[in-house]
Amino acid sequence: MGIYLNPDNEGFQMAVRSRIYVDKTGLIACTNDLIGTEQNCICVSRPRRFGKSMALKMLAAYYSCGCDSRALFKGFKIEGSADFLKHLNQYEVIYLNMQQFLIRARDQGVTDYLERVILEEMRDVYGELFPASETILAAALEKIYSVTKKKFVILIDEWDCVMRERQNAEDLQKRYLDFLRDLLKDQPYVALAYMTGILPVKKYGEHSALNMFWEYSMTGQHVFEEYTGFTEDEVKALCGRFGMDFAQTGSWYDGYMFRKWKHIYNPESVVAAMTCQNFSNYWTSTEVYDALKIYMDMNFDGLRADIVQMLGGGRVRVNTRSFRNDMRSFTTKDDVLTLLIHLGYLAYDSDRKEAFIPNREIIEEFENAMSTGGWQEVMRVLGASDRLLEDTLSGNGDMVARALDRAHTEIASVLTYNDENSLAAAIGLAYYSARKDYRLVREFPTGRGFADIVFLPLPHTAKPALVVELKYDKTVQAAIQQIKDRNYTQALEGYTGEILLIGVNYDKDNTEKPHSCLIERFGMQKT
Repeated sequence: MGIYLNPDNEGFQMAVRSRIYVDKTGLIACTNDLIGTEQNCICVSRPRRFGKSMALKMLAAYYSCGCDSRALFKGFKIEGSADFLKHLNQYEVIYLNMQQFLIRARDQGVTDYLERVILEEMRDVYGELFPASETILAAALEKIYSVTKKKFVILIDEWDCVMRERQNAEDLQKRYLDFLRDLLKDQPYVALAYMTGILPVKKYGEHSALNMFWEYSMTGQHVFEEYTGFTEDEVKALCGRFGMDFAQTGSWYDGYMFRKWKHIYNPESVVAAMTCQNFSNYWTSTEVYDALKIYMDMNFDGLRADIVQMLGGGRVRVNTRSFRNDMRSFTTKDDVLTLLIHLGYLAYDSDRKEAFIPNREIIEEFENAMSTGGWQEVMRVLGASDRLLEDTLSGNGDMVARALDRAHTEIASVLTYNDENSLAAAIGLAYYSARKDYRLVREFPTGRGFADIVFLPLPHTAKPALVVELKYDKTVQAAIQQIKDRNYTQALEGYTGEILLIGVNYDKDNTEKPHSCLIERFGMQKT
């Protein structure tokens, strides 16, 4: 057993011994399917604190021939796989944590330092198979394989830290990418290469610098969707075990979605909430909000309007394909939004190619980033949202209309009313504080169309549901009548005993009082 060559299983043992461990060993079945295939080079990128390092420790414990892990995996999902024993502890494993090498190299070249320390360790086992003068890791592995035919599993954690922390060091980045390409591309000794990071593999222009890798990122995790975070069933089980409210947990930490798995929860925050017995902002508290603010304040046309649209509960169309997978090569607002998807500040619907803010935890981070300047108009709208909700719940349509007039005046320079969709974004922003007690749903499906905005009360609040129908240059009476005619309330039977029907109209020709509002109470028996 070594530090880098054939590590033991202690890292995974620590995870399993923890008070909270969620069985993600099914991921191993996915990697087993890729061993020895043309798809055996994998780059799995996720936001920080989404279990990337834990997955690497698990893979090292499973594949490394430097330990016996059969007892460690007993009772876990992978034990039921047909290939469980075939690959268990059968490979030479090289485990590289690039963050450590970047720190320790100091004034040396990162790859030069890496190759030196790895080769020092490999000489203890295979020194007779390659010259003492050898300084290139790939060349040494080629010689070892030519004699022994042993295959290697190469695990690289934080592969992209060079790109993130040395953003302006282009020569360093190029040498590093050349090192990875030489080490892994078309090499017969590679059984599996599994890299983790926040960013997908680096691109130059339209081409990938590491085109042997298959990307699994926050814009498409594919077979690894289930292992990106916690699933609904896993979170329900934790809520039952720790006596925490499942709906509140979802409001705080759900929202990431993929093609098959539509509800993926932030694992770090769920574990913290269960452990501390309190819902709070855990994930984003580990990094200052200045990082988010830098990207929010970038001067790309339409970026601020898109952020306001998402703060209001809406979604924005994003082209993720032009992003070069670094943190400095931005040419459009889509590049900025795509980076925020990879960082975890935005979720992404790959079917509709839309980005949105996933949950309350992230909404608070956007609010923190806006609070330090440059977003004063939006902050004033957010600050007035408590009173707006009070007036709504009391049925005061005139006061609600006046508040919406003021909110529109504040954000008119950022978000221009063009239709009911832009109106919906402004309404969602104006009701910002309601999200403490409600889940906001834009275009809520009702069976006979879609309600524009629905506020679903969280179970602990005992507040009424709100159904909001918006009209542009029509009447509030028409809005209320549409709710009734299409029987939108029927879709809410399981949520509350009382519903407020809220009709809002915007009259673009009425410069003094453009908004009007009508509120009606609708009683419904709980089922």
